[in-house]
Amino acid sequence: MGQSWWRDAVIYQLYPRSFADSDGDGVGDLNGVRARLPYLRDLGVDAVWLSPFYASPQADGGYDVADYRAVDPALGSLADAEALIEDAHALGLRVLVDIVPNHSSDQHPWFQDALAGGPCRERYHFRRGRDGGPPNDWQSLFGGPAWTQTPDGDWYLHLFAPEQPDFNWDHPAVAAEFRSILRFWLDRGVDGVRVDVAHGLVKADGLPDHGDKAQLLDLTSAPFWDQDGVHEIYRDWRLLLDEYEAVGVAEAWGPTLARTAQYVRPDELHQAFNFHHLTSPWNPAVQREIIDSSLAAMRAVGAPTTWVLSNHDVVRHTTRLHANADDRDALRRGRAATLLMLALPGSAYLYQGEELGLPEVRDLPDHVRRDPAFHRTAGKDGFRDGCRVPIPWHGTEPPYGFSPPGAETWLPQPNSWGTFTAAAQTGVPGSTLEMYRQALAIRRAHPALGGADNLRWVSAPGEPVLHFERQAEDAVFHCLTNMGDRPVPLDIEGDVLLSSMPVHQQVDPDTTIWWSRHDPRPTRRS
Repeated sequence: MGQSWWRDAVIYQLYPRSFADSDGDGVGDLNGVRARLPYLRDLGVDAVWLSPFYASPQADGGYDVADYRAVDPALGSLADAEALIEDAHALGLRVLVDIVPNHSSDQHPWFQDALAGGPCRERYHFRRGRDGGPPNDWQSLFGGPAWTQTPDGDWYLHLFAPEQPDFNWDHPAVAAEFRSILRFWLDRGVDGVRVDVAHGLVKADGLPDHGDKAQLLDLTSAPFWDQDGVHEIYRDWRLLLDEYEAVGVAEAWGPTLARTAQYVRPDELHQAFNFHHLTSPWNPAVQREIIDSSLAAMRAVGAPTTWVLSNHDVVRHTTRLHANADDRDALRRGRAATLLMLALPGSAYLYQGEELGLPEVRDLPDHVRRDPAFHRTAGKDGFRDGCRVPIPWHGTEPPYGFSPPGAETWLPQPNSWGTFTAAAQTGVPGSTLEMYRQALAIRRAHPALGGADNLRWVSAPGEPVLHFERQAEDAVFHCLTNMGDRPVPLDIEGDVLLSSMPVHQQVDPDTTIWWSRHDPRPTRRS
């Protein structure tokens, strides 16, 4: 795919603590990832993105970084990280790593200096209080005020947990440090970075109150999200990324797709996650509008659209898209959504375990939960642990090959996951794992698929089905998804390539089918 490999890549997100455990302590690690890289090559993905594996007190699953240039001892060593990158490249896989520039751990040397009244205090947001309380009305995403008071009476800002103080990006030392961090990992061969909270680095001048809309996820007027100043940071980063022919991916929650597209203008980052797609319901009118508007917004800035259904922060899509169904019906809809997503123009992101059809784990005991928001909101929020349960590899009981027999995993696995293991599904026609493998092989080989913005609707607006075609040269690819509650007749010309469920003379609800035909007409686009 050359230097533009990312435009149509399928990228697999690894949450290292939950992927594979090599040393038997119940926590996944980098050597566990290394041992499973051939599985990812055989799955057919183009790249892997690793969630943070840096030195961290683990107040927020590794997103509280104490040392950006060191590997957390529970996950391995710097030598292990370098070997992982080398092994992945030998298998034809590219590697992206997480960069966490909005905040550090409170154990970071800079913040420890700041607490002691040293010069690093200016590299964070410290303020005097107001009327006996915090400096303003901002709220933490994890519950409670976004400010914590220090023994000397000042308050510091943390949009997330108190253990995650926000950097002050107005200070030049912060920008210089992250350029150095980027270069450190690029020098070790990574092919790109995913930027955590890319929309949050710059705060409005003066840190004004949010007012009556004091909700952290209000993206339309929040003085701490999506400020125009963030774009100067990414223009600077782009110059560095271009030196290494590396890719930058923004985790940017924008109020509109047009705002999100600003992060991927030609002189900024390369991709931005499409959270408008991820959060859209299973509804044909909504899905069609999101697909059209996503393609249009990214087309306007010359960037590829990205598609994602699951990640480490949201309920797994097999459960989320059909929340009131049992696991069997939920998986049916999840499989249909996957084939729809993988047929769209642009780049797709997969989250570990979705290729196994894993459901969300919804019955974790309170005492094992690690999500800080769960504990800061007395169980009213913070349910990210359910998508982070270690994935099953083989066997009929926990730990399913994730760890050696008898080990207790850091989050407990359900006793019912024996049918979901990779071993139980490998080579089994119709299994979810084999469906993913087939889909990725077709996506890689079919001339009409990939990054080209070549989607044309066949179904009319208002229909319960989404049916589009994509054409390149003389090959035409069709994707049809039935989102209605009744079967629809199937009358096709061409060869069936793949379907999410068995299809004969009709396409049942919650089913997607791919087929292809030969057509010498010129390529079209709408």
